[in-house]
Amino acid sequence: MQGNASLNSAMREAGFKQGESAEAVNEYLRLHGYDGTVSDRTVRNWLTGKTHWPHPRQREALEAVFGCTAEALGFSPPTAGPPDSEPESPVRRRNFLTATTGTAAAVVVTPIVDSRPTSVGTSDVIRLRSGLDALMALDAARGGHEGLERAALAGADEALEKVGLAASQRIRQRLFSVAANYIATAAWAAIDGHQLDRAQTRLDRALYLAGMAKDPVAQMRVWNSYAMLARQRDQHTEAVDAGYAAQATVIARRDPFYGSLAHARTAVAHANVGDRQAAIRSLGYAHEALEKAPPDEPRPSWVSFYGVAELTAIKAIVWGRIGDAARSEAASHQALSAIPRHFRRNRALATTRLALAQVHQREVEQATTAAASVFELMSGNPIPGRLRSLLGDFYRDLITLVPDARVAQEWGDRYRSEWSRA
Repeated sequence: MQGNASLNSAMREAGFKQGESAEAVNEYLRLHGYDGTVSDRTVRNWLTGKTHWPHPRQREALEAVFGCTAEALGFSPPTAGPPDSEPESPVRRRNFLTATTGTAAAVVVTPIVDSRPTSVGTSDVIRLRSGLDALMALDAARGGHEGLERAALAGADEALEKVGLAASQRIRQRLFSVAANYIATAAWAAIDGHQLDRAQTRLDRALYLAGMAKDPVAQMRVWNSYAMLARQRDQHTEAVDAGYAAQATVIARRDPFYGSLAHARTAVAHANVGDRQAAIRSLGYAHEALEKAPPDEPRPSWVSFYGVAELTAIKAIVWGRIGDAARSEAASHQALSAIPRHFRRNRALATTRLALAQVHQREVEQATTAAASVFELMSGNPIPGRLRSLLGDFYRDLITLVPDARVAQEWGDRYRSEWSRA
């Protein structure tokens, strides 16, 4: 009997096991006045293909939970006989799905005439999580900014407001996890915007909520950001400690993908301390771990930036910090050939590091051309504070290393206004 690969894929993407899928479907059914009778066995029958066309109400619930038609979930109607489905209410389904406008996720719940208080279940968690995906897509294109930070904090507030109405302790923990990730997103926006005190406050709160959620992925995310924040504050020993803390999380020990990111972040910290051997060793660990990571494993959107291309960009940072400009330049070129186009801010950062590597080799024309292209990459949006700071490092090194080069002064005169764009 052929299994239902489409449903299995949808469940993996949502992070659901059989019991959690059953819970989500039952939540929808109860929300609309029906008994929630879907069990683990029911879901298993769907996955194995034993049930190829679920009951009409179950199909409606499945479509609402996963946001696509029953056919797209791998089910097929009987080829003969009268239709057994009742017309689907488009209003009901729309109200169950996520509504995302601008940068904030709006959760809309169908009103029910009932004297009992509305409980919060899996469907609410799904809607809140989808808002995180919208924010991370905005970050990839534009970078961190105050609007993104405010939207993330609003998402966290909404998740925390629902904790008291959670249908179970499991739902409470999931809501804490969602809130932790929203606040970690706000912290990241502050880091990218170079608002370091705000970022510290946000990370402290996110780590507390991740602990309440017992969510090792969120904990790893926060420690990764702590390492980046410490780097911006020139607290390089603290950045090494944060890298080690990220490595010690359960998810980094269990999943080589996260382990690779933790080792890569530690490598940057070692390079900033000046420990060349430790930095190179950590890069080696990061590379080995990434090779072991399953490529198609579903992971949250905040970590979608990481992979071979980003690890190569991190290698460029490490080589540059330990004084090997030629290797840094080579790694930067390699990273830029692989970083996806929609990661505009990441491409702009890698391009600036390329310019830094070139100016350290006195390749002035190439360096200024590369640095100038950063403004084209970020055209139409303010320059995030972290990127502005890196461009400042480039200009400082440019006028220090080649003070008599006419092109150095021309670059500063031409791009000073764009560089300070906020």
